[in-house]
Amino acid sequence: MSAGSFLKALKAEGLTVVEVGDWRDHNRNHKGAWGPVHGVMIHHTVTRGSARTVDICRKGHESLPGPLCHGVITKDGRVHLVGYGRANHAGLGDDDVLRAVIAEKGLPRDNEANTDGNRHFYGFECENLGDGDDPWPAAQLEAIERAAAAVCRHHGWNERSVIGHLEWQPGKVDPRGFTMASMRERIRDRLK
Repeated sequence: MSAGSFLKALKAEGLTVVEVGDWRDHNRNHKGAWGPVHGVMIHHTVTRGSARTVDICRKGHESLPGPLCHGVITKDGRVHLVGYGRANHAGLGDDDVLRAVIAEKGLPRDNEANTDGNRHFYGFECENLGDGDDPWPAAQLEAIERAAAAVCRHHGWNERSVIGHLEWQPGKVDPRGFTMASMRERIRDRLK
């Protein structure tokens, strides 16, 4: 989908969207292809403070240039668009997981990192410390549900096209504080 269609889909799902800078053209496409895109990946940021979180996800840092996702979902439930195209969010992950996402089947355990996820997934970074104690406000969980459902609805995907970073890459723990199984149930119900 185009950047304009992405924005339209998020708004149609009832989300409050904040456009940050030149998000439509801010990407890492010069580092490799973006697409075909097959799913949505959810992350937590390990940051505190919405403005700081959005800034980091837009610009990245010395060892990992931005954008670090397509949208940042802050505690208040707003979606801040920081990039469109290839983004540094997924890294290498398991090709068996990608095949399951494409087939919209149950996920196998991720046990290798051999496939470029930045090419194949939309990414949403969600403001949270990721320590298991930092709360996930209802508005933020609903925004995660709506954002993932918006992308799925546009592509005709079901909830099995939405995964957590922890389901993609061995050693990752995000998002911590809710389960992806419970989030996929919410997305499934929203898509009905």
